[in-house]
Amino acid sequence: MRTVSKNSSYLNKPWLTSYAPGVPTNINYEKKTLPEFLERATAGFPKNKALTFMGFTLNYSELKGMVDRFAGALIGHGVRKGDSVAIILPNTIQCVVAYFGILKIGAIAVMNNPLYSDTELEHQLKDSEAKALVTLDLLANRMIDLRPKTHIKQIIVASIGDYLPFPKSILFPLVAKKKKLAADVKQSPNVFRWKTFINNAQPMTDSPAASFDAIAQYQYTGGTTGVSKGVVLTHANLSTNVQQAASWFPEMRNGAETMLGALPYFHVFGLTVSMNLAVFKAWNNILVPKPQPDPLMEVLTKDKPTFVPLVPTMYIGIINHPEFERTDLSFVNGCFSGSAPLPVEVIKRFEEKTGTVICEGFGMTESSPVTHINPFEKGRPKPGSIGVPVPDVECRIVDIEDRATDVAPGKPGELIIRGPQVMQRYKGMPDETKETIRDGWLHTGDIAEMDADGYFFIVDRLKDMVISGGYNVYPREIDEVLFTHPKVLEACAIGVPHATRGESIKAFVVLKPGETATEDEIIGFCKNKLAPYKLPTEVEFRDDLPKSTVGKILRKELRAEELEQRKKEKAS
Repeated sequence: MRTVSKNSSYLNKPWLTSYAPGVPTNINYEKKTLPEFLERATAGFPKNKALTFMGFTLNYSELKGMVDRFAGALIGHGVRKGDSVAIILPNTIQCVVAYFGILKIGAIAVMNNPLYSDTELEHQLKDSEAKALVTLDLLANRMIDLRPKTHIKQIIVASIGDYLPFPKSILFPLVAKKKKLAADVKQSPNVFRWKTFINNAQPMTDSPAASFDAIAQYQYTGGTTGVSKGVVLTHANLSTNVQQAASWFPEMRNGAETMLGALPYFHVFGLTVSMNLAVFKAWNNILVPKPQPDPLMEVLTKDKPTFVPLVPTMYIGIINHPEFERTDLSFVNGCFSGSAPLPVEVIKRFEEKTGTVICEGFGMTESSPVTHINPFEKGRPKPGSIGVPVPDVECRIVDIEDRATDVAPGKPGELIIRGPQVMQRYKGMPDETKETIRDGWLHTGDIAEMDADGYFFIVDRLKDMVISGGYNVYPREIDEVLFTHPKVLEACAIGVPHATRGESIKAFVVLKPGETATEDEIIGFCKNKLAPYKLPTEVEFRDDLPKSTVGKILRKELRAEELEQRKKEKAS
């Protein structure tokens, strides 16, 4: 493979010429923490709506007051600067308040997925050494039973019904348990109801306690490749990343937009691009705890959010909703997509409907997460690209074998990144940290290419690559072809064992409602679009595909299922 000097191609940053007008090439970062941004938003826009949940609203003054009370309550119960506090909540008012309250006292926030099993949560709660936990009444009894295995002392129990407008507030207690929106919580020491916990507290009115370089958060990786790792993120990591994201949309004014808060806040993508960006810009944030097509369409219709960050499965669900064609979306001023490639057809339909641009981007838990975004200007985004590095991010593509030598633009290699938002380390995992951060560069494990304009394209995950008959096959390329089939809603290709080729391709396909297709039809469709060694040899139709909480199809889970099934068949 031809190599190039480390002082050319990538370090010359060819992507800077592709920036949209008004986007800075470098940022003079404000050394402010996220709670300080909340205080600034409150000072500038005290009466502006800050959070909207199922019709109930808080303005910035009210939000800050609630954060101050929660912070004071934590201090009153012995939580101190540097302690860890866990949150296991969907996108609710309590989630936002708890997060900013934890950071305000200088404690460390630990965001956890409410859908995780007890085993997964036990690992994260123990590893983070969380002293207190904020959770939902629907999960509280499980957490009470789990508490003796952890360091947790206090459990604060929130309810969806804590903050609802009239008449929902009256009706909720009558129907909540029947609809499984609430649950009884058993008696146990040091278990507090949310409202009681904060209403009896002395507010913390002091300035935020943490320094800019202090640890703000332990954010756990998805764990799809083994035990989830605690990514150590500082206030500086999170603050600089939200400033980078905000710089990408210079036309969007402070206090003037409405955020669609559908990306889960327990995931770092939703945390930065939705929750923290909304506070930084003093926007109203419409919280969506269950981002399924029906509630998403309801929020789009009623609340008219102007900034819409979603993942591909959410966009796909919206455009396939029966009300989509009849819904006016011209109020949308900007869209963002990440976590997985967005099919070109979906981009086209949504952009036609809104009149704005969908910026696809890229990031990792280890980078807070945003590192790349397509330029926010019509005609600049490149379909299939993750875009260009955001300000102050350096990127290189290096040889897959030695993971150090630059490869020429247009050639595939591992994407490595350096920037102010990159994590400090993995908590308690020095060997994994050394493997991931080498000479100051974050090794993503993603195979990528950079074109002549400085746009980056993810070819595949390093470990997802299939070797078929001696050829390297990147499953994502096959996914993209399958997505163009008019009957296909979702698709995912994996490598499976083959007697002569080593590996062959199997495709998992979800058809659009009402459609039917055969294996031969799908394979035939691919024949003129893929080299023979890339063609699927098997197609399995499914009603759905396994996904992460942010809608990413779990290729590794499909492969694990397939290999286990083949093992059982061979044994029988």
